[in-house]
Amino acid sequence: MADGFAVIPVLDLRGGQVVRARRGERASYAPIETPLAKGFEPGAVAAGIRAVLPAPILYVADLDAIVDGAPPDRESLAAIARACPGAALWVDAGFSELSAVEAFLAAGLGRPVLGSESQRDAGLVTALGERAVLSLDRAGSGRLGPASLHDDPSLWPREVIVMSLARIGAEAGPDLDGVAEARARAPGARLYAAGGVRGPEDLRALARLGAAGALVASAVHDGRLRADTLPARGANF
Repeated sequence: MADGFAVIPVLDLRGGQVVRARRGERASYAPIETPLAKGFEPGAVAAGIRAVLPAPILYVADLDAIVDGAPPDRESLAAIARACPGAALWVDAGFSELSAVEAFLAAGLGRPVLGSESQRDAGLVTALGERAVLSLDRAGSGRLGPASLHDDPSLWPREVIVMSLARIGAEAGPDLDGVAEARARAPGARLYAAGGVRGPEDLRALARLGAAGALVASAVHDGRLRADTLPARGANF
């Protein structure tokens, strides 16, 4: 890939298992079936992913925490960390209270991702600053969470995910318009597209828009994105 462009594999957790995400319809997510691992245990799936795509960052969505308000699944996060030594974890566990984030940071299990869908206002985002990653969440054309988080880039940390839930696992391509809109609002932000990446050509399109990286899942499990299929550094951008 182009210098500095990060390809970040995603693991969605539910009930201590990795599940396959589709279009943000979380109630229907089923345990993953992947050629990269036997079963759906988080550590095994994470190791299988890194065997074909040795990325330095993994993104983990803890759906029990996001949807049901459960505490972060520390056991699964620890298993992923053991299976992927040296990898950094970005973790969305539905964080909405500063005390919960501080406890998570103290446990040393990853960097918190603050999903806009989980926020009541901008207070937690501004309190954490660069210690967290902000995810600007959308469902279809609708923006999730406080409008100020979407509209006011002065509230954003430097690293921001543009999350299109409806595109996840939908073969629809990434939200190029959403990335371009965020880039126009905050030219200095490091933007990461989430949802819809189908293969190397989508990565090239995002890099041309100035994105810093992309979150990927289905294309890795389906074999379309591996270390040997990524565009060469500095080429074709």
